[in-house]
Amino acid sequence: MHLLRRRLIALPTLLTSLLLFAHTALAQAPQPWEMDLQPGFSPVKRQIIALNWMVFVIITLITIFVAVLLAWVLYRYSARRHPVPSRISHNTPIEIAWTVIPILILVIIAIPSFRLLYYEDRVRDPDMTIKVTGHQWAWKYTYPDQGGLEFESHYIPDNQLKPGQLRLLSVDNPLVVPYGKKIRILEESMDVIHSFFIPSLGVQRYAIPGRTIETWTEVDKPGVYYGECNQICGTGHSTMPIEVHAVTEQEFEAWVKKTKAEQNAENAPSPPAATGAGPALAEARR
Repeated sequence: MHLLRRRLIALPTLLTSLLLFAHTALAQAPQPWEMDLQPGFSPVKRQIIALNWMVFVIITLITIFVAVLLAWVLYRYSARRHPVPSRISHNTPIEIAWTVIPILILVIIAIPSFRLLYYEDRVRDPDMTIKVTGHQWAWKYTYPDQGGLEFESHYIPDNQLKPGQLRLLSVDNPLVVPYGKKIRILEESMDVIHSFFIPSLGVQRYAIPGRTIETWTEVDKPGVYYGECNQICGTGHSTMPIEVHAVTEQEFEAWVKKTKAEQNAENAPSPPAATGAGPALAEARR
């Protein structure tokens, strides 16, 4: 009996731990019925979450205050309790208060908001640079620091998905980056406006034709992080996912060497035809 009671007491704790573990393991991708922001795996994302909660607390207190004030007014000045309506036309202290207090609240919200905007705009002394080019409908990634390594990333159709790959999120050539490094991201577009958006890394910047727009990120831990183009850019807008693989620095260097070797093999000229084929072909034609 005591053993059963202990197990029943421990059951909520166990379920909570399992839910938290599952949420952490799948945090890099959107989840069904997700009501909160995706957990942050970069310094920028953590500051976004902090600002979000600060604003949430402020608007919640304002909502509660207005609801209580409205309920009190309905009760105190109802026709039954207050049959003779007041003839007061204005109250200077109250009018000053309801003008100054909202301004102060907006200033309190604006200061960390502007600080965050400037923080995520550029990074000092980046460890590497990646150029992201959006076009209808795929992403092209260029690594200037790795000898101009370049490739395109396309979504994987439903009928070609392998076990473990996510529909409309997995790609054929993911963006590979070393974790723990400050990565400068330069964004461009070849046609229309796109938006490079990775929620769990706090990355969101428009890719605008004729402009180069900068942002940055620093991935905290190895893993796979998903994103999407979140600017409607045409009929193929839903087929522009982003898949980021954060690896160790050694794994990243090995991936760069392997990718370069594969590209060099693909671009190598085909060997010339055998020299004896010419006379044999001429003889056959005779």
